[in-house]
Amino acid sequence: MFRLIKRNYFLLISVFLIFYFGFNLVSGERGLFSYIEKKEILSNLKKEELTLTSKIKDVDHKNSLLSTNLDLDYIETLIRERFLFGKKNETIYIIKKDEK
Repeated sequence: MFRLIKRNYFLLISVFLIFYFGFNLVSGERGLFSYIEKKEILSNLKKEELTLTSKIKDVDHKNSLLSTNLDLDYIETLIRERFLFGKKNETIYIIKKDEK
C-alpha cells in the first residue's frame, strides 16, 4: 500500500489540488455562488436607486411649485386632496382603495 502511494504521489497531489481549487471556485466568499448573489443584490440596488431618484425629482418639482413661482392651481389641488375642501355647490366623492 505504501509503495502504491509512493509511486502515485504526483497523481494523488494533483487530484487533491484539483478538488481543492474546484471547491473554492464554486463556494466560499469569492466563489461562483457568492458572485451570483452579489450580482443580484447590485441589480436590486440599482432599481432602488432609480426609484429614489425619481421620487426626489418629483419632490423637487413640487417644492419648486410652492417656493419660487407660487402656482395657485397646485395649491388648490393640495387643499382639495389633503383637507377635502371644495367650492360652493360642489359635491365631493371619496373613493376608498382596497388595501390588501
